[in-house]
Amino acid sequence: MGFGEDELRTLAGARSFERRLGYLDAVSGLEAGEGSVTAVVHGTDVYEVELTLGGGKRISGWCDCPYGQEGNFCKHCVAVGLTVLRRAKTIPHQRTAARARATALEAWLTALTRNELLTLVRERIAEDSRLRRRLELRAAAARSDIGTVQDRILTLIDPRPLTRYGHIEYADAPGYAQQVAEAAAALRALTADGRAAEAVSLAEEAIRVMGERYAEIDDSDGVVGQAAAAMAQIHLEACRVARPDPDRLAEWLVSHILGDSNDATDLDPLDYADTLGPSGLARLRQLAAEAQQREPTGWAERYLMEHLVKAEGNIDALIALYAQDLNPSGATHVRIAEALESAGRADEALAWAERGLRDCPAHTHIDGRVVDYVCARYAAAGRPADVLGVRRDRFHIERSLAAYQRLRSAALATERWEPERVAALAALREDAHRERGGRYGGPVLIDALIDDGDVDTAWREAAGLADDRQQEQLADLSRQTHPAEALDVY
Repeated sequence: MGFGEDELRTLAGARSFERRLGYLDAVSGLEAGEGSVTAVVHGTDVYEVELTLGGGKRISGWCDCPYGQEGNFCKHCVAVGLTVLRRAKTIPHQRTAARARATALEAWLTALTRNELLTLVRERIAEDSRLRRRLELRAAAARSDIGTVQDRILTLIDPRPLTRYGHIEYADAPGYAQQVAEAAAALRALTADGRAAEAVSLAEEAIRVMGERYAEIDDSDGVVGQAAAAMAQIHLEACRVARPDPDRLAEWLVSHILGDSNDATDLDPLDYADTLGPSGLARLRQLAAEAQQREPTGWAERYLMEHLVKAEGNIDALIALYAQDLNPSGATHVRIAEALESAGRADEALAWAERGLRDCPAHTHIDGRVVDYVCARYAAAGRPADVLGVRRDRFHIERSLAAYQRLRSAALATERWEPERVAALAALREDAHRERGGRYGGPVLIDALIDDGDVDTAWREAAGLADDRQQEQLADLSRQTHPAEALDVY
């Protein structure tokens, strides 16, 4: 079968696995297909269960009980899994029977007359309102009935009929995704039928509605996101055929991207470059710049502007954009340095990184990347003394074990570790007596001495200063050389 009781226990957890006992005799209607098994479990309600076998995961389960709809492998799934194991000998026969039934059904449908098929479809439409709405959409698209198409598309992409407890639950997301896919297919048919302008308008409305409602959908598997991306692709295809006004298209793109509804589709305005043309792209850039001026700290505004500037390949414009909001930690400075270096302007890159070191106030956390960037460029240029100077300055500001370790590496490269060590330990000793704790509570002085391998000095300094962690570390390191002190600690 590809799974056993141990795997069912792992998937469900001990509690759900043990609770399956009351449901083993409640499983009915077991049907085995090629890669899945379906059944009904009778509990406080009647629940439908489907187990999927094989593939990337050996087994996965879905149940429409409340716990199962949250994506959990519930007790009902366990009961069906155990029932499958109980009936392992009959499963191959059931699969053979399922294939035979499918073949017989196909043969029967093929043999029906046109009128008989129509009667069958009409009966199914009368029983299933969702199927009726989908077929109405296909019929309206086929005859280019724009009014009906619009009405049916808006009905399909409206998630509210599927909403329970204020949102679409995990189990209902695939059904909603299928409705969105049906709507997208109808719009593609409109475009192919010469009604691309109407398809553009309807796709924009669909994208707006989905964007506004996407936060209310449990799209853990991304199926709705995939359907929404397909809708966005239909919009792009229709625009390429319809060639809408470039300025209006640019305005719609900016409005959508900067709004709260782009999570579902994640539109990239540059995908529309050939449709926008030079005038539309210029309008797009203008609107993005105006939006950033209005909201200089807005994440979406900044991202859009940066995306457009990068696409232009204008490195100076990109640097100017970054420079408008320099982070005091130096993070922006190192982004500028990396952009300049990639453009072959290494001297300017280093100058910006050095400026980041100067601009960062002593009391502010500095981004370690800017320090590492400067030191790496100094080392590559054969300037080890300058590397040591940067590491020394950073150590006296940070006073951390990591800063001490970096200082040691730089000083060893210049054969100046002994005098640097004396000065660094003196600073840490002063901190320790001022109760300036290290990262884990104890003084950095003790961590630095341990890191140097100077256990004897660490023991002398530890009295009244080291915390429990440091004392235990010292005891572990020196049970042979300091047995009495180690015993006291233990």
